[in-house]
Amino acid sequence: MFNLIIQLILGLIYANAGEWLMHKYILHARGQNRHSFWAYHWHEHHTVCAKNAMLDPGYRSLILTAWNAQTKKLAVLTGIVLLHVPLLILSPLFTGTVYASLMIYDYKHRKAHLNPTWAKRHLRCRDTGDSSYRDAMDGKPTQSNQPFFNRIHYGNDIDLLDY
Repeated sequence: MFNLIIQLILGLIYANAGEWLMHKYILHARGQNRHSFWAYHWHEHHTVCAKNAMLDPGYRSLILTAWNAQTKKLAVLTGIVLLHVPLLILSPLFTGTVYASLMIYDYKHRKAHLNPTWAKRHLRCRDTGDSSYRDAMDGKPTQSNQPFFNRIHYGNDIDLLDY
C-alpha cells in the first residue's frame, strides 16, 4: 500500500515537472526557432490564439492527414506515452498517473482554446486582458495543468492559460 502511495505522489511530481519543463524549455525556448520541429507551438498555435482572443479553430476537428499544430501535439503526446510504456511493468500507478495527467492536460488545453469563456471561468488566470496575449507571445510561461512548478518559479501571480 505504501508503495502505491509513493508511486502516485512521484507520478504527480514527475508529470507536473515534465509539463512545466517541456512547456518552458522546449515549446517556448526551442519553439522560437522557426526551423525547429517545436516551432509549431510558438509560431502556429500562439499566433492563431493571439489573433483570435485565445480561440484556436484548429481544435474544432482533428484532421489526421494534415501536419499542423494539433497533429504535431498529438504526435508528441503519443511519443511521451510510448516512452513510458516500459514503466508500466515496474510502476503501474506511477505510469498511470503520468498518463492521466497527459489526458487532463490535453482535455483542459483543448477545451480552453475552443471555449475561452469557460477557460476564464475555470482556469486560474492573472489577467484576462490583452496583456496575457502579449505575455504569451513574448515567451512568458503561461501554461500549466498543474501549477506547482510555476508557483515555485514565478510565485502566485501566474497565468495558467496558453494563449
